[in-house]
Amino acid sequence: MSPDGQITHIEPDVFVRYLERTRWFGGKGRPFEVASVRRIGEVPRDEESTGPRVVIELVEVAYSDGPGGTEVYQVPMSFYTEPESRLDHAFIGWWDEPDHGWVHAYDALHDREAMDSWLRAFDRAAGESGGNLSDDESGLRFHRLPGHELDLTAHSTLFSGEQSNSSVAFGEDCLMKVFRKITPGVNPDISVHEVLTNAGSHHVAALYGWLDWVDWDADPEAEERSGTTIQLAMLQQFLRTASDGWDLALTSARDLFAEADLHAHEAGGDFAAESARLGEALREVHEALAEHFPTEHRGPEALAELAEAMDARLDAALEVVPELAEHAERLRSAYSRLRGLDTLDVQQIHGDLHLGQTLRTSLGWKIVDFEGEPAKPLAERLRPDSVWRDVAGMVRSFDYVPHVVERQFAEDQPEGASQRAYRAEEWAHRNRNHFITAYAGGELTEQQQILLDAYVADKAVYETVYETRNRPTWVGIPLEAVARIGAA
Repeated sequence: MSPDGQITHIEPDVFVRYLERTRWFGGKGRPFEVASVRRIGEVPRDEESTGPRVVIELVEVAYSDGPGGTEVYQVPMSFYTEPESRLDHAFIGWWDEPDHGWVHAYDALHDREAMDSWLRAFDRAAGESGGNLSDDESGLRFHRLPGHELDLTAHSTLFSGEQSNSSVAFGEDCLMKVFRKITPGVNPDISVHEVLTNAGSHHVAALYGWLDWVDWDADPEAEERSGTTIQLAMLQQFLRTASDGWDLALTSARDLFAEADLHAHEAGGDFAAESARLGEALREVHEALAEHFPTEHRGPEALAELAEAMDARLDAALEVVPELAEHAERLRSAYSRLRGLDTLDVQQIHGDLHLGQTLRTSLGWKIVDFEGEPAKPLAERLRPDSVWRDVAGMVRSFDYVPHVVERQFAEDQPEGASQRAYRAEEWAHRNRNHFITAYAGGELTEQQQILLDAYVADKAVYETVYETRNRPTWVGIPLEAVARIGAA
């Protein structure tokens, strides 16, 4: 291993084979090679610990199907001198470690003994000055917020359904999210949760701590050192008994479809009250973010730039979804109305809000995952935006729910399509209206309606591209929404 942590004793193909079989690797189907592997540190262990060595490595991937195609992924590994059959499913490889001999390496997040080291490091951080447990040599730093005592007897359980990160629950006490795709700088999921936790917000899972690493630029002996912070993981409240907002909404729509002659407001599973509560929760979160993060009042130039950006996204979408062409004029009209506004208020927002980013607990709604859209660069995700982008994301999510159920019913019951289409629009319209009215505290002003219409149109265009590329049988859902935009 070189002085800067570059790994030279492990064959790159070991990580190629490993990445190809993970759920969270974003380069599946693309030609790539492992350009470099850098070991950035080792998770500290208690003196009495009998657990394995746990190292954290950053694997740089280079793609050959486009210019500038590189990504960096975090790979925590636990090392054992002998094979661990209980971890066969998480095996990465085996090799000769300098100064340690031959080791069998496993994905540490699958290993309860390795995860115990992470939990204990977070616990030790709480007792250090400023709540920070730092390794000056490697740059790894465990941070803790005051107010919660960790349960060190809790066993870890890795969640299996995630696509871009990895989450580990420690009993019923807390949840650790490990960011797999790494970008230098502040991760908004941590920064937003820290602010809202310190502000006492009841609409997020409380943040307990986080892990980051400083990539020092200067010589260790220099009087002044500078470096780049990379955030690796966050520890937060585990909402074990919470229900997924998307699943709850689907159940409501199914209940309506199962009834022969009831309207949405008459069905036993009517969701409108929950939609209203969710609107109120989002408003309170936005108010807290506006209080603790910078806000801006932008003028007509910003609105013109926003309209131009939406036009450009439509131009790109037309290349992928030709069916958008017949609706292009009305879409551009919705964007153009932005140019008639005087001001655009922007602030910190969620950035990727939909029902799947919400949880219903016994105490109310929680909003989760403040990373923003994963496909966007970090700098863009950190940029202030209009709250109406979040509102539009939820409006589009309410539209998806009944149309997904409509398609499920059509597979088993081909007859009754027209009635189901009517019921789907009735459910979506009712829940959109309750959500928007509760969020705004009443009827929208003309300016608010123009902003919302433009953001909803922009989101629906994005969805047509996504569905065309990933779920072609679903593209009709956003296309139908696009057809309704601006229609008399």
